[in-house]
Amino acid sequence: MKDLFGQAILDYQTNNQPEDIITETSISEADPMSVAYLFRSFSEMPQLEQKALQMARGKVLDIGCGAGSHSLYLQENSACEVFPIDISEQAIKACQLRGIQNTRVSDVMAIEGELYDTLLLMMNGIGIFGKLKNMTAFLQKLKSLLAPGGQMLIDSSDIIYMFDEDEDGGKWIPSIESYYGEVVFNITYKGQQEEPFDWLYVDYNTLQNAAHANGLQCELVVEGEHFDYLAKLWI
Repeated sequence: MKDLFGQAILDYQTNNQPEDIITETSISEADPMSVAYLFRSFSEMPQLEQKALQMARGKVLDIGCGAGSHSLYLQENSACEVFPIDISEQAIKACQLRGIQNTRVSDVMAIEGELYDTLLLMMNGIGIFGKLKNMTAFLQKLKSLLAPGGQMLIDSSDIIYMFDEDEDGGKWIPSIESYYGEVVFNITYKGQQEEPFDWLYVDYNTLQNAAHANGLQCELVVEGEHFDYLAKLWI
């Protein structure tokens, strides 16, 4: 990977002529995204993100922290001890420049022997699962990182609304062989194109069923305005 997402974050932090990130998926056309959105304050965050931050407690692992806005808020406005991780070296560099502590370049699947009171997966954090078939492996890994009484706070979206309706009022989905929430992402930044990568959106019922199948309790905490939701999982 060229880490173009991380480059955009670091460019914005260092005022190095940042440009919009162009995102395109297997089910949507190219769409510009301002990098500034990744640096939003608490008041600018969606309700479900605000709720997740209010629920976070104890030792927090911020998985896929990006520009670190969630970690920064918790660091400055809560009693939590926050540990932000991301696979992007440039994103972590930007977090460090923002004054965020305990940052680390890491893939959550590689973490062993650590326990946390809160696992935070924001901005469709479940997307890192890639495909539905990976749910068990990821949920079991996350489960292994929970301290006694710990919680996972995960947001995602039911993207069924993006598909056209057929004559009977049902949704027309191009492939019945794969889950409709599996998409392929393409990112372009400053004329460079990132390698395509798998990204997953999960409807709440599917998440709840997967959680129960992996020995986890699951609760719908809040629903957003755009088919998105925040869920809490625990043992």
